[in-house]
Amino acid sequence: MKSEFTRPDWMPQVPDGMRILVTGATGGLGRAVVAMLADGSDCIVGAHGASQGFETTNDKVIPLKRTFETEEDCRTCVDEFAGKAGGIDALVVLSGSIRTPGHWKDMSDGEWQGEMNVNLNQPFYLARAAMAHMNDNGGRIVLTGTESALHGGSAVSFPYAVAKRGTECMVQGLAREGAPDNILVNGIRLGYIASGFHQRWHNKTDKDMAERANMVPLKRGGDPDEAAALIVYLLSGWAGFITGQMIPLTGGDWL
Repeated sequence: MKSEFTRPDWMPQVPDGMRILVTGATGGLGRAVVAMLADGSDCIVGAHGASQGFETTNDKVIPLKRTFETEEDCRTCVDEFAGKAGGIDALVVLSGSIRTPGHWKDMSDGEWQGEMNVNLNQPFYLARAAMAHMNDNGGRIVLTGTESALHGGSAVSFPYAVAKRGTECMVQGLAREGAPDNILVNGIRLGYIASGFHQRWHNKTDKDMAERANMVPLKRGGDPDEAAALIVYLLSGWAGFITGQMIPLTGGDWL
């Protein structure tokens, strides 16, 4: 079902000169976030991709390509961006995936550990590395969750849901630690966003997507720009009194 969303002329803006690293920037949501930041404000954006680079002619965007497997990979990516940008003021973690589609009963130990590494460990390593650069200068961190994690996920997305439920704990714990240094940590609990995620990782067809959209009370999937706008809001000055929160963006799903 086609979204009726129309991007408004006004959007929340981040402070001039803000240095923002976006991991997973080559996906549908990531590209929307980078475009909204680069086109709507005077900031420096690190656009990270794992399997593909981020092509751009915008001199405010720093492309970064690195596969995340270890803590060192995550830290090196943060350090590389901070070195090129002269520091880091914000981190948006959109990287993550469902690597092993299939019923959880059939997963090997290695497959389970792989899901936890991608969707729980790596966001932690990235956030910890970013916070080390922020120190007492303040900063923003935005992580992503999934609404289905509150309901146990599904048979084929169970490890992903478990990892994302852990992310909610991470948001609270990191927010508490970062508060004395004005490092604000929040998350977005996404419902069905029509960003291409389900097609890439679940091999869903257009028919599958239409059926999924029909389950949402608003009868459509969320537009990536709608999710990007919420992320930009959390990076903006208007969100200076928000930390430790998971904000749902679901179109009323699961009501």
